[in-house]
Amino acid sequence: MKIDHLIKEMQKDPEFAEEYQNQGEKLQTAVALYKARELAGLTQQELAERANTTQATIARIERGDNVSFDKLASIAHAMGKELSVNFN
Repeated sequence: MKIDHLIKEMQKDPEFAEEYQNQGEKLQTAVALYKARELAGLTQQELAERANTTQATIARIERGDNVSFDKLASIAHAMGKELSVNFN
């Protein structure tokens, strides 16, 4: 059974569907930060220093851990960017 088909079947369960969506949204944040950091040519440590945080915090966000909007905004500003949120 292909993973896409399995996921589609499992999403019929409302609890699974909600958790799958939540995890996907965290992953999107993680990937967005990683790409922005790489595009800026910064290491996790360099970005952490600019954002007045720790390298471990940057790593946790890039793994998909929860993070506050304030922290994300601070990191975005450290790269000369703005934090933007969309509801699709």
